[in-house]
Amino acid sequence: MPKAIYETIYKDLKQKIETDVFAYQELLPSENTLIQTYSCSRNTVRRAVRRLVTDGYVQTIQGKGVRNIYQPITQTAFTIGEIESFQESAARNGHNAVSKVLLFTEFTVNEKQASCTGFPQGADIYYIQRVHYLDDMPLILNHNYFLKEAVPGLTKEIAEKSVYEYLEQTLHMTIVNSKRIMTVEKMTQIDEKYLEMNASDYNCMAVISSHTYNSDGVMFEYTQSRHRPDYFRFYDNAVRKTL
Repeated sequence: MPKAIYETIYKDLKQKIETDVFAYQELLPSENTLIQTYSCSRNTVRRAVRRLVTDGYVQTIQGKGVRNIYQPITQTAFTIGEIESFQESAARNGHNAVSKVLLFTEFTVNEKQASCTGFPQGADIYYIQRVHYLDDMPLILNHNYFLKEAVPGLTKEIAEKSVYEYLEQTLHMTIVNSKRIMTVEKMTQIDEKYLEMNASDYNCMAVISSHTYNSDGVMFEYTQSRHRPDYFRFYDNAVRKTL
């Protein structure tokens, strides 16, 4: 099954849902209509629809069809949900995004760092400390650790634009999944300084720790993202399994 065709259909249907070409609660065109529209196989259409179901855009209803259940999120800041870069999320929601690199360096992982990051002891790592601004507001302080052998040629200039764009467009890496842990932690002096927060108003941060893997099963990134609590939102689409 050609992946390009499936992804094209998925993205086109997603765009039409997001822009109200298909209204909320409206049924999408029938499977046969979609097959004719995209000149593809039934399996290709079904795979695109399954992806929309997984992402929370549609619901399949037996005997009726596929119903649009998408409702846009009121986007006041930055939403955690899919695996996407800060730049991609901002562009999708019509915001201006800027990333400022505070530190770009390399080191070899020691025993303590291995237990914290998940990288093996002795691995060579790029460490990047960045502040992400959304519409001129500093929202996220990122501590990024990238496995050097999996991400060759990474530079400060790339980090100020989009690391994921470099990985996918230049290195042709396929990013598959990210395991995330969300916690609430005390605000540090570094958080207060770079996110321009007042300690008398906020004393905690929303923290996302993530281990991200590519299609070869290699964990190429460990990141700790520290978010302003007043501009943090988590989005997920949960599906109840049938017993």
